[in-house]
Amino acid sequence: MAKLENPILMAKIGGAQGLRGEVRVSTYTDDPMALGDYGNLVTADGRIFEILEVREGKNVVVVRFRGINDRNAAESLNGLELFIERDNLPDDELDDDEFYYADLEGLEAVDAEGKSYGAVSAVYDFGAGDLLELKGAGRRPALIPFSEAAVLEIDLEAGRILIDPMAAGLIDNPDDKDQNGMSPFGKK
Repeated sequence: MAKLENPILMAKIGGAQGLRGEVRVSTYTDDPMALGDYGNLVTADGRIFEILEVREGKNVVVVRFRGINDRNAAESLNGLELFIERDNLPDDELDDDEFYYADLEGLEAVDAEGKSYGAVSAVYDFGAGDLLELKGAGRRPALIPFSEAAVLEIDLEAGRILIDPMAAGLIDNPDDKDQNGMSPFGKK
């Protein structure tokens, strides 16, 4: 059993493939075939999985793990999330303006005046564009678009992102009020 200090979600097992213990795996890597390049994968409860083989499947990769030798064993893994330690990601391959989404978590979101809107607690991809979830003390979580209009600057060293709160949908545009003084959100 292994406990990761800074786990990064790399993949999720979708189900058994065939009779030899192979499983279908959805990866969250740039190159799905490179899943084995990051070392052993670890589950949330600390089980370690060593990849023996990775091959392309339809919309997934098909993986064979050490010790998983039949369909019953493979079926028992259905739905497992697989992680690596953050330190196993290759930082030296990143350009100066590149980063991993996991590095955004914990960064404080501030506007040009320095007002805080919370910290990034998660990055989501629902298919129509990435979203950042912001959580702050005494505030409800908010989702903002991870776009150039909403996120103006990312400063990993300073631990913050500079946002445009209007483009992010966190504040109303005062010019959007109708003749009754109501915003499109029904607020005066």
